[in-house]
Amino acid sequence: QVQLVESGGGLVQPGGSLRLSCAASGSIFSGNAMGWYRQAPGKQRDLVATITSFDSTNYADSVKGRFTISRDNVKNTVYLQMNSLKPEDTAVYYCNLRQRLRNYWGQGTQVTVSS
Repeated sequence: QVQLVESGGGLVQPGGSLRLSCAASGSIFSGNAMGWYRQAPGKQRDLVATITSFDSTNYADSVKGRFTISRDNVKNTVYLQMNSLKPEDTAVYYCNLRQRLRNYWGQGTQVTVSS
């Protein structure tokens, strides 16, 4: 089994920054991909960014140039550095790990961008 624990969410003013972390534990295999998705109220869960174990990254167009995803393979942890935050970035952010054709999700962390 796999457990994902997120941290780092909170309230920030427009233009501010936050850093999310997600630590994975349990049966972690090499060759996985980790990432972040977000879900705003009344909307579907959308991809924010993903990163493979070989550090290949993919970003949603809406966050390119503002967000940076990275990972520490020794700690099985993925990070999301979010800069120049906008009110439309407000959502619950979910950590995801995909390995061996299975998806695992964290419990989510709230990010609110408001003045």
